[in-house]
Amino acid sequence: MSEDNGFEPRIVAFCCQFCAYAAADLAGSMRAQYPPNVRIVRLMCTGKVDPIFLMKAFEEGADGVFVAGCLEGNCHFLEGNIRAKKRVGYIKALLEEIGVGGERLEMFNMSSAEAPKFVAAVNEMTERIKKLGPSKVAKVS
Repeated sequence: MSEDNGFEPRIVAFCCQFCAYAAADLAGSMRAQYPPNVRIVRLMCTGKVDPIFLMKAFEEGADGVFVAGCLEGNCHFLEGNIRAKKRVGYIKALLEEIGVGGERLEMFNMSSAEAPKFVAAVNEMTERIKKLGPSKVAKVS
């Protein structure tokens, strides 16, 4: 798979409202520069991320998806980010098995004060998906 010139990936980020979403908000307040191709879905906790939501994002046209939550051991809902990590691992394996590629999905952990870490996550996913090219999962209209 090679890099497609002019390809701008569509990335969906499922973010914990207390940490990752707050980090994204802080990045905006700091006027940090990052690719505008990420769409954020705010969740009370990444523990609420259902595998169906992750798969549906790909079905609806996302080229890449990431889940971003609290630092491990610091979840506001105790174990939500640990559950999310297990679910992300499960879906990565499933994506690999069906030929989509597990590298199109990732989990990141950050605190609300780590705006640069949110920016780095967006940049990392954007570059990774650009190298992989467009996803072939989107449903046909």
